[in-house]
Amino acid sequence: MSSPMTDGKTIILRLEMDTHLAQFGKAATAIEQANGDIIAIDVIQTDKNKSIRDLTVKMAEQGAAERLTKALGALPGIRLIHISDRTFLLHLGGKITIQPKTPIQNRDDLSRVYTPDVARVCQAIHEEPSKAFTLTIKRNTVAVISDGSAVLGLGNIGPYAAMPVMEGKAMLFKQFADVDAFPICLDTQDTEAIIATIKNLAPAFGGINLEDISSPRCFEIEKRLRQELDIPVFHDDQHGTAVVLYAGLLNALKLTERSLHEARIVVCGIGAAGIACTKMLLAGGAQHIIGVDRAGILTAEQSYDNPMWQWYTENTNSERISGSLAEALQGADVFIGVSAGGILSRELIETMAQQPIVFAMANPEPEIRPELAEDIVAVFATGRSDYPNQINNVLCFPGIFRGALDSRATIINEEMKLAAAEAIASVISNDELSRLYIVPSVFNTRVVEEVRRRVIQAAQESGVSRRQPRE
Repeated sequence: MSSPMTDGKTIILRLEMDTHLAQFGKAATAIEQANGDIIAIDVIQTDKNKSIRDLTVKMAEQGAAERLTKALGALPGIRLIHISDRTFLLHLGGKITIQPKTPIQNRDDLSRVYTPDVARVCQAIHEEPSKAFTLTIKRNTVAVISDGSAVLGLGNIGPYAAMPVMEGKAMLFKQFADVDAFPICLDTQDTEAIIATIKNLAPAFGGINLEDISSPRCFEIEKRLRQELDIPVFHDDQHGTAVVLYAGLLNALKLTERSLHEARIVVCGIGAAGIACTKMLLAGGAQHIIGVDRAGILTAEQSYDNPMWQWYTENTNSERISGSLAEALQGADVFIGVSAGGILSRELIETMAQQPIVFAMANPEPEIRPELAEDIVAVFATGRSDYPNQINNVLCFPGIFRGALDSRATIINEEMKLAAAEAIASVISNDELSRLYIVPSVFNTRVVEEVRRRVIQAAQESGVSRRQPRE
């Protein structure tokens, strides 16, 4: 019996019932006692001796599915074949597919898409390699690449387990920006092997989206690929988070009548996302940033083995404040958390400046739950979809790649990222802006359109565009 159980959601129980021994009423009672609510029954197969039925059950609490499994297993004549939920069913066979743009209906069609006529297209690209952008899928295709070393909040779960996330990312590219994306999970975590593999794959793609690669390897991988490829390379866990964070912060600062230049900002969690967020803030004009990690406040008085931490001390904390998160937060205007759940307390927030801004973005558990502090903060944001102000990378990567592909940019540079953030922030008008609405919905169609427009403009102005796209 397999049981991918998900408490607090709808599950589907497939039961085999011996018609001579089993009593359905007892099964229904067991489900009810486990705090499950039967909302549908479907007969799958039946004969004189047995009946197979799917029961759709809404579970109300954590641990209920496990109790339910045990209770049903104790009933005579009933066998629980398996438990599934709608999420698992959606993933059966994967979530994406490839479809031809033109049907092959006769021998003439076959010769044009394959042999012999395709040879003329191949020769044209051989003579002028840039034609790959117009005569192949390269023009509109992004590779979503991971090694499975830092997947969501699950950690190093490997390339096979990372595939559902990469497939989901590909779906979002297509859904929101009509970018064709393909998931690729590499069975190596060796930095040089990853770089070499991606370089060898690059001819087929117009852009590379790195995903869920652990720090600090992700910095070297992205840096090298940006230097050695002539197509955009974007590590979304770093830069997507940074862009949306910056967009939200622009609106939060506007609400509280502060300037980025003057705001005192604490960044907690100096990994890939924390460093990228800091670089965005510095590029936008922030002057007062303190970084905090497990080692405490990062300061120039200390030396660190991590080269990115060393960079951090050289570019932040000009006042050389030392100590822990408590010392960092005293009088701070903004807390940005990309660290771990539960590390921020109400008492620490009370030591911040008046009308503090808190972005508790750790997933799945934020640094502090909004309900524990929302009455003492001016603006609260998280990375979760079940609270207002979700800092969600989906607001960034579809539009920024759409703009980069359409302008045929060689890289996604800081100017393009700043433009994307300002575009996201601008979608919310002054009349709409409130403490519970500082970033637009991921389903707001204006987001991709505005991000694309401003990214194309930034690519052209910064000299990395190779094409003037039509509107």
